[in-house]
Amino acid sequence: MFGIPGKQAVSITPAAATQIARLMTKDGHKGLRIGVKKGGCAGMEYTMDYASEVDPMDEVVEQDGARVMIAPMAQMFLFGTEIDYRSSLLESGFHFNNPNVTEACGCGESIKFAGM
Repeated sequence: MFGIPGKQAVSITPAAATQIARLMTKDGHKGLRIGVKKGGCAGMEYTMDYASEVDPMDEVVEQDGARVMIAPMAQMFLFGTEIDYRSSLLESGFHFNNPNVTEACGCGESIKFAGM
């Protein structure tokens, strides 16, 4: 596993934990799998998918009834990230406060990391 022993790869705010736990119980999912993929105008995009099982290679973060699995190839990009959930009149969704991001596009969906 990537990271510092004894330190979780990502942190989850209480608002995000509540929303993730709600999504997990809705259809009996084991959690949300988070990753990154090439795409978007800045070069990379976050991915989030329901997970029906935990892959042994995933980094698993559990907090307040919420479970997030980080895909192996995304662990180095997401280390130190805070996952938040925000809701407003115009939009609701997860937000990633990622210290590894060096650039983001105007839409907020696409990111760039150092050396990429």
